[in-house]
Amino acid sequence: MPPLVPPFLVGLIVAPLAKRLLKPLVRGVVKTSVGLAMEVKKAAQEAGENIHDLAAEVAADVMAAQIAAGETEDHPGDGRHTAGNGAKGGAAGHAEGDARTPKIRATAGAVAGKSH
Repeated sequence: MPPLVPPFLVGLIVAPLAKRLLKPLVRGVVKTSVGLAMEVKKAAQEAGENIHDLAAEVAADVMAAQIAAGETEDHPGDGRHTAGNGAKGGAAGHAEGDARTPKIRATAGAVAGKSH
């Protein structure tokens, strides 16, 4: 019959060897995983930025097309869009802006007065 070696003795001998062999292997796996995860995150951010840029370009194109369509409908001959906006953009626009300024000042003064 062969001599029996208790399992804990095998563990005592194999554990330091396994630690020396497995520690660099596990360290390499973790390092590679973290690096890969960072690269994936960076690629996802760049893809998101590209999608946002594309969406902004499309929105600008749509707005330009709407403005162009609005100009051609209002003034088919001369391409100007000022006559339809005259009442809104002229004196009425300034009066509306002037009317807002005192409200903002009064609100700011009222808020400042309440905080003291």
